[in-house]
Amino acid sequence: MTVINLLGEVTVQIDGRQADLGHGRQRCVLAALAVDAGRVVPDERLMNRIWADEVPARAQKTLYSYVSRLKRELGEQIVRRPGGYVLAEDDTDLRRFRELCVRARQSTDAERTELLTEALALWRGDALTGLPGEWAHAERDRLHLERLAAEHELVDARLRTGQTDGLVAVLCERAAAQPLDERVAGQYLRALAAAGRVADALAHYLVIRDRLVEELGTEPGAGLQEVHREVLAGARQACPEPVVVPRQLPGAPSSFVGRHDALAQLGDQPGIFAVAGAGGMGKTWLALHWANRNAARFPDGQLFVDLRGFAPEAAPMPPEVALRGFLDALGVHRCPADLHAQTALFRSLVVDRRMLLVLDNAADTAQVVPLLPGGDTCAVVVTSRRRLPGLVSGHGARHIALDRLPAPEARALLTDRLGPARTGVDPAAVDELIVRCDGFPLALSVLAGDALAHPEMPLTRFADDLREFGPVALDGDEAEASLTAVLSWSLRCLTPDELRSFVLLGIAPESDISLAAAAKLLGLNVSAARTLLTRMETLSLLTKDAQGRYSMHNLIRAHAARQAEVGMG
Repeated sequence: MTVINLLGEVTVQIDGRQADLGHGRQRCVLAALAVDAGRVVPDERLMNRIWADEVPARAQKTLYSYVSRLKRELGEQIVRRPGGYVLAEDDTDLRRFRELCVRARQSTDAERTELLTEALALWRGDALTGLPGEWAHAERDRLHLERLAAEHELVDARLRTGQTDGLVAVLCERAAAQPLDERVAGQYLRALAAAGRVADALAHYLVIRDRLVEELGTEPGAGLQEVHREVLAGARQACPEPVVVPRQLPGAPSSFVGRHDALAQLGDQPGIFAVAGAGGMGKTWLALHWANRNAARFPDGQLFVDLRGFAPEAAPMPPEVALRGFLDALGVHRCPADLHAQTALFRSLVVDRRMLLVLDNAADTAQVVPLLPGGDTCAVVVTSRRRLPGLVSGHGARHIALDRLPAPEARALLTDRLGPARTGVDPAAVDELIVRCDGFPLALSVLAGDALAHPEMPLTRFADDLREFGPVALDGDEAEASLTAVLSWSLRCLTPDELRSFVLLGIAPESDISLAAAAKLLGLNVSAARTLLTRMETLSLLTKDAQGRYSMHNLIRAHAARQAEVGMG
């Protein structure tokens, strides 16, 4: 009995003995006949399969020589026919593989699993291993596709019959090897879900979706999206609606005035909003005022977290810590360890829900992105001293710049806190306080707090202190109530050279400066100066006007001068 093996190294077994097939091109002749066993292969096609476009002048004679040697091993299985040769249709592993695949497609899932397992066991490596030439390479690729199709069909059958033992590991390796194959991705999602790893399945969907968008510019196809919906439904079944809807918003500020433009930009609809401004500018007050006023529009819950991006006592909060808090509030008590899995589970739980998230005091865009819910039914308000351009460009956030309060709004804040009777006694002192506080809500609030604590003290006394001592006069007993401390937290992000530049800009005689003048002042070329000024603008330490000139708020300038006095330390 003769057995011809093509699904790996090309070999022939004759009654248990391995035949000598000669060198590579002679073996290629056998393979070229075997893939078409039972059919005549013309001489010209054989020569093209052996030599491609470089058929030598004596190719016909050489072909006869190759066939003659093979016939000495295989006997009458290779027969000459008019115009070519034919290999008698005998037992080849390729024929058996194809027959088993055909039978599998006509069988039940249980039988299909057995038949395809048997078919794939015939493979001993890459088909036609070791054969040279373009035809062998192309045929090897074509047969590999047949093998992949059988592997996919076997996985589908195993998933449908629940035979998933060991499948996650197989598909993990396959997904890594074929990162853009949506069928493999869908199978991997189903296998992970069947293994109880729903969060990992949802995380992998996010990974392949991002990869498809980035590399191919397309969303996942309908098939993969349907698998995602199935897994998502399972996640919701495993994590039902929480009995208690989360209501994590801190109370609204007791005294809030103005900010009409910013409130109008926030509106009353879902979306992502990035509120940026210097320390002490009232970003958190604005976010909490708006959030509490609009909480009823988001009946599925409100989530709040202080990300400590510029906190005095600790490093910024890792996003996985914030996510664990959110998941716990949503009733998930077994949280996955991987950040991608946490993000996927969180987004799965809140998609299509009407929820409000306030992400306060963010350090940067990377800290915020894992906390974004996805979908278009939630509202997310992010506050930061940075402008977070990546959140705007990459995630469609609307940038809301928070600057100093206009004089009328600053006056309204003091009047609201101190009462009209006290502010009306000395309007000139109130005017000076407004100028000295430079429209900083925190400065005005600290001042109002001190005035309330000393009702017997005239407002002119506070104006005198500000005139003599500057921002230090607004330092309270606690860091949160100290303007100097709050401003200093922003400086922690600066390198020593950047801090030196900040001080030089702050003590410059002019209230604003051009890029060229700043470069000269700092001893930098224009490109380096622009990079540094942009970084400070991103941190809300500088502002740039329509003419491209940079300036500092008066209190920030005073703080820079104070840094110069104490040796920038």
